[in-house]
Amino acid sequence: MRVVIADDAVLLREGLIRLVEENGHTVVAAVGDGPALVGAVTEHRPDVSIVDVRMPPSHTDEGLRAAVEARSLVPGTPVLVLSQYVEVSYAEDLLADRAGAVGYLLKDRVSEVADFLDALDRVAGGGTVLDPEVVSQLLVRRRRDDPLRSLTPREREVLSLMAEGRSNTAIARRLVVTDGAVEKHVRNIFTKLDLPPDDEQHRRVLAVLTYLQ
Repeated sequence: MRVVIADDAVLLREGLIRLVEENGHTVVAAVGDGPALVGAVTEHRPDVSIVDVRMPPSHTDEGLRAAVEARSLVPGTPVLVLSQYVEVSYAEDLLADRAGAVGYLLKDRVSEVADFLDALDRVAGGGTVLDPEVVSQLLVRRRRDDPLRSLTPREREVLSLMAEGRSNTAIARRLVVTDGAVEKHVRNIFTKLDLPPDDEQHRRVLAVLTYLQ
């Protein structure tokens, strides 16, 4: 994969570069502020960008705002956000285009290199990978016209785990049920959310985005 890294902390940025390149990928740009991220994405069209939320000048949410801008200029460009906190409004903006290819992980929870690399790969492949705390805070803001009202509690639970980026097999292990049972729940979710088979759209991503929005 061709990767752009945006983080103003030099040590962390260099560590990410080394981690990415040691696992067979190429870092095409490494930058330290929001405008540079936007420029790097528009110039290089990377397979995925790793973006820290807090960057100069205010060290609040410049990275996340730059990621939203980059996706508006290069629609669907994959972005994996790393943060020490959840910025709900911009997280919603990242998800608003319903294109998928978005990840939002809290740094404190990224404890395993293999899990991080797996999340990076899934986002680059068009998937959505969200930290459970991000999912929780986004759900607090859900509108009253809840499109999920027809789902059973178990189907909601399955969809919640899908939003965390878990596969059907992983969900089955978590819920202590068979893979077949999970597949049935997923089919029911697609049906109730009016997501028929479509070669041009990823139903799993659309179901997760519906859940979060």
